[in-house]
Amino acid sequence: MNIDLKPDMKKEKSTGPEQVQLNGYEYISGAEALLKCLVEEGVDTIFGYPGGAIMPVYDKLLDFEGKLNHYLTRHEQGAAHAAQAYAMVSGKPGICFATSGPGATNLITGIANAYLDSVPVVFITAQVISSLIGSDAFQETDILGVSMPVTKWNCQVKKAEDIPDTIAKAFYVAKTGRPGPVLIDITKDAQIEKLNFRYKKCTYLRSYNPHIPLHTKAVESAAINDQSR
Repeated sequence: MNIDLKPDMKKEKSTGPEQVQLNGYEYISGAEALLKCLVEEGVDTIFGYPGGAIMPVYDKLLDFEGKLNHYLTRHEQGAAHAAQAYAMVSGKPGICFATSGPGATNLITGIANAYLDSVPVVFITAQVISSLIGSDAFQETDILGVSMPVTKWNCQVKKAEDIPDTIAKAFYVAKTGRPGPVLIDITKDAQIEKLNFRYKKCTYLRSYNPHIPLHTKAVESAAINDQSR
């Protein structure tokens, strides 16, 4: 005897992506989540150069035709400078993609230039799979350590579920206070893993206060002392 379940009962019995979408989430890969985060932040232009570790992201770019325009440069350093120039002209944060190892280290001159010029640029690099970090794997470089002196903030993402919150924080830090570059390093397995996607822009970080009040008297005192020399 066949018993037809009521529609609402069928939804309760369902599992997987359909159930997740029913609860207000999308069940997607980390690579797709990254691109959706960029769209949510109003991004429409990306500069970059692909490589093996970041290919999951570039594969998903095909699904964002008309929303995200990618400009392929001949070298990662060129992409970094182009992203900075775009940010300076448009008033929006620049976005730059690069792969792991030498792809990421080729960005450093551009990152340092954005840091010294106080230009908001979000650099997104790929990293080898998380289980290989620290094993001197092919094209593995400690880009966090390399870029730390010339970024406002950098972070490594090893789980797909951490991508939305990390990207939101990156844009908040890059744009507020004294603007500057941030770098997010995403492992290849995090790009491939699935997550329940929902994006919320960041408006506050407990350990970061970009709105420091100006002490006029201290400024005047410093000016007087400088004139007296």
